[in-house]
Amino acid sequence: MRKPYALLLPLLLCLLVAAPAHAADNGSWSVYPVSSGVSERPYFYLSADPGQTITDKIVVANKTAKPLTFRLYAADAYNTERDGGFAVRTEKERMRGVGAWGKPGRSRITVPADKSVTVPFTLRVPEGAEPGDHPGALVALDERVDAGDGSLAVGVRRAVGARVYLRVNGPTLPAISVEGVRVSHHQPLVPGLGDSTATVSYTLRNTGNVTLNPRVELRAQGLFGRTLLTRDLAGVPSELLPGQQVRLSEPWRGAPQLDWGDVTLTASAKDTRESAGASFFALPWLVVAVAFAAGVVGGVLLVRARRGRARPSAPVRPSRRAVPTPFRPRSSPSARP
Repeated sequence: MRKPYALLLPLLLCLLVAAPAHAADNGSWSVYPVSSGVSERPYFYLSADPGQTITDKIVVANKTAKPLTFRLYAADAYNTERDGGFAVRTEKERMRGVGAWGKPGRSRITVPADKSVTVPFTLRVPEGAEPGDHPGALVALDERVDAGDGSLAVGVRRAVGARVYLRVNGPTLPAISVEGVRVSHHQPLVPGLGDSTATVSYTLRNTGNVTLNPRVELRAQGLFGRTLLTRDLAGVPSELLPGQQVRLSEPWRGAPQLDWGDVTLTASAKDTRESAGASFFALPWLVVAVAFAAGVVGGVLLVRARRGRARPSAPVRPSRRAVPTPFRPRSSPSARP
């Protein structure tokens, strides 16, 4: 019985983060720019005017003991939704920058065991290209599909790419924004018994046309302006590409169990700074439940008391009218015979 395969290529196109002067490498093969006799290049750093054509060369090195066949293509880069990491589009996705303008001299190559192949490529920047940064990569995609185990196998195609940092000359505008700030509390059932935590979530967006290295500061203030928290956030993307956004969250341990205040996030990078915030109201659920129950009971008793005062009394029957006693004039002693 044949096993169905599900290709996981998009998950494997996150580029390896290479250290300075080292190629992108997955242990089996590496991809990097051809080097001059002066220095090595870990990535392609290119600059061009609209309408200009650039030529360069890429090296694909096979580190295994058998030949490997690759598909070569240029791709646009983007920030992943999960953590904002640097990743590239698949070959079938729509390209608007480097992926549309770049073309390797050969689209398919076979690299002998423990050898390398150098391939030229051309980057034609159109006349109407927007100024600013256009990040991308030159990708070497292994044509083999690695099968998984089990009745439902998962096919995996691996790829490695050399990053391309292209800047189209013209006006540059660094701009960043913080949007959709939300604060969600996680309170213990009984106040004082257990830790109180909160999660601050937000969207970080690059609204300019250059790559940013952002820094985000979190500040929380409670009632009467008391400072509850001041922190530089971790997990912020080291490179936020133009036009990209990423949804991030930050845990807040030791959040107040009973307070009312504001959270402010300030994002900054070179020549740009922006802030956004949200209000929060921390209240233990048990306190809310007890207060609600007390309110319901108090309301019921009040209604009953008002009804008791407003109930009319039973009518009283009027008493019978008394019959007057007949008047007899008293006789005078002089009137007697």
